[in-house]
Amino acid sequence: MGTSRSGILALEDGSVFRGKAFGAAKTVVGEAVFNTSMTGYQEILTDPSYYAQIVTMTASQIGNYGINPEDEESNGPKVKAFVVRDLSPVSSNWRSTMSLPEYLEKNFIPGLAGVDTRSITKRLRVDGAMKACLSTEDISDEEAVTRAKEWSGLIGIDYVKDVTCKEPYAFDPDGSLSELFKITGTTMNHFTRPEKTFKVAAFDFGAKHSIFKRLRNHGFDVFVVPATATPEQVNELRPDAIFLSNGPGDPAAVTYAHQSVSKLIEQYPTFGICLGHQIITHALGAKTFKLKFGHRGGNQPVKNIETGLVSITSQNHGFASTPDEIEKCGGVVTEINLNDNTVEGLRHKDLPVFSVQYHPEAAPGPNDADPLFTQFYEMVAKAKG
Repeated sequence: MGTSRSGILALEDGSVFRGKAFGAAKTVVGEAVFNTSMTGYQEILTDPSYYAQIVTMTASQIGNYGINPEDEESNGPKVKAFVVRDLSPVSSNWRSTMSLPEYLEKNFIPGLAGVDTRSITKRLRVDGAMKACLSTEDISDEEAVTRAKEWSGLIGIDYVKDVTCKEPYAFDPDGSLSELFKITGTTMNHFTRPEKTFKVAAFDFGAKHSIFKRLRNHGFDVFVVPATATPEQVNELRPDAIFLSNGPGDPAAVTYAHQSVSKLIEQYPTFGICLGHQIITHALGAKTFKLKFGHRGGNQPVKNIETGLVSITSQNHGFASTPDEIEKCGGVVTEINLNDNTVEGLRHKDLPVFSVQYHPEAAPGPNDADPLFTQFYEMVAKAKG
């Protein structure tokens, strides 16, 4: 499995973790973060929101069910590097087509196993997400720490331009890729789509395919547009609604999206997820700030202030919206994170616009928040009269 080589993870504070290398022979720099999901490592690897990040998994063993192309959230891994405690020596699943080390090597992504992931996670929780260097090549501790310190970081950098689509396209027009099943009692049935469909212009800021699949299954014909699409280009599609996807990096840096969305929310019902939520925040005139170590995992508790309902959610973000400014700019904070009281949802006081910071499509994770797609459909149906 290619785990006989040595590898190193160095943090900007001088911490060094040496273990067994797997995947590609490569040296990379990025932001060190951790994810608390117990499963779904392939979805995490291929989530564009992790672009420029070195992800440490807190689950003790990773790789036991291998890799299969059907579960990719984009066209291959987007993480800079991957860190695990125990790399499973066996890939056992009938859907698996290759092992995790083979997958990372094929896609030129380095990995590190056999390190104390609890220690890494604790450092990031206590001191915050850090600049880091991961190498599966022969470099010294000192050089690795120096490379980590010299990396420019995430603040003020637009990574969306690196992961967005280049041209507009229709996502899964015949619905075959988005087929879902639901379990009723002991019976598995097809998920029934609404008979009437609405056309949604979906901004791709680094979108996960699962989100578009959920939109398809909840009654939307999805037309994906690049992050740089102008209001005029969107209007040419004659959509019924706007969707704003997740994505990587600093939301304050995507100023072209702020400007476009500020105009589009005046014209169309709009739903935003993750980075899309943060872009709505900026479009309203409010701001975002960087969290100490972010929320990444499938176990984040969120309370809806208006209903009192608590959902367990899947999340992946390192920035949050400023609540006081949202209220001053015509918005209403609708949901909060019960761990740190940060903003998890908002709506506009007058316009059919709402957003959430978490991932209701939950790949991987719980499905508590899936009804938000139904809420979006009903909002669009009401707006269309």
